[in-house]
Amino acid sequence: MRSRTVLLRFAALLVGAVVVLTGCGARPGGAATPSSAPGPVRAGAGVGVGKPAHAASDSGSLPRIAVLATGGTIAGKANANSAVGYTAGQATAEDLIKAVPGIDKVATLSAEQIANIGSQDMNDQVWVKLANRINELFAEGKVDGVVVTHGTDTIEETAFFLDNVVSSDRPVVLVGSMRPATALSADGPANLRSAVQVAAAPSARGRGTMVVLNDTLHSADDVTKTNTTSVQTFKSPNTGPLGYVDAAAVNFVQPVPQRRHSHFPVPSAPLPRVDIVYSHSNMTADPVKEALSHGAKGLVLAGVGDGNTAKPVLDALSKAAKSGVVVVRSSRVGSGETVRNAEVDDDRLGTSAAHFLNPAKSRVLVQLLQANGITDPAKVQEEFTTRY
Repeated sequence: MRSRTVLLRFAALLVGAVVVLTGCGARPGGAATPSSAPGPVRAGAGVGVGKPAHAASDSGSLPRIAVLATGGTIAGKANANSAVGYTAGQATAEDLIKAVPGIDKVATLSAEQIANIGSQDMNDQVWVKLANRINELFAEGKVDGVVVTHGTDTIEETAFFLDNVVSSDRPVVLVGSMRPATALSADGPANLRSAVQVAAAPSARGRGTMVVLNDTLHSADDVTKTNTTSVQTFKSPNTGPLGYVDAAAVNFVQPVPQRRHSHFPVPSAPLPRVDIVYSHSNMTADPVKEALSHGAKGLVLAGVGDGNTAKPVLDALSKAAKSGVVVVRSSRVGSGETVRNAEVDDDRLGTSAAHFLNPAKSRVLVQLLQANGITDPAKVQEEFTTRY
């Protein structure tokens, strides 16, 4: 009898322990749920960390995200045994969405095909069409964010263009992939889900246009492609990434920026011609003369070191600047500032320094400045200096 009593008491203790354990995280007055305690906190905790990736819009439903497709490797198709020899821009926007399990639990999605090209063929016409459509969707109040699928080769240029012409604080997120949709371990579906998570996150508002790949967020100003094949190719060499994405949350490690630079209306296509002159040893002025002979309204020097080049080239650039051509010195080096009036006397030459913008983005900014009638060297310099 005594042993039976002991067994009954032991069983009661076990039941109590089970109740306590399963009660962890239970809602008051409701069924028990798993604990909602946050996971590990990354560096930068407290700066937009742990925001739900599926926060509801004002209507209380899932956020409404438009997926605008332009082609690229993310829409490419090839032999499933290889990531080599594929053709970009084959899958449609709907195909890309269908390839991501559970993406409909993150947001209510709509899909549009803006173009279906490799990003090496990206052009002013597609830029303008894309920007106008994004502004239209935001103006009509139809979406809470936009995701643009894009090839990785020129994604940073398109992102930078959109960052300067989209007139909303709602997020625009560009996404691509390094492997085609049919390759082994294609990275496109995971990248697309991450991009939708970011576009749907309330903490993404006010951050301008972003690029998301490999679970990492980058600003349009600083992001650049650094490797020809690696899925970790995108870096922000001057400022570091904006944040990271995991299955549960969008984690920003940088504060919302205070925008200081100009915002431009969407220009008409084609934009003014601006050419990049790449500097190297034994350089001559021939590339400058060639660009001008074909009607270039602006020139960007991809200079050595701190935006420098050979004396004959500097002389030709100065002559062009004093004739009304906008001339900006940038650097072919992967990071760092191109400093005004350091080794090169910009005041004397009539040129501007690109500050932290690389040659490709400097070219886009000069195109926008030209399209808006901003050609005075002092005003051009101001636009570059206030990027950060």
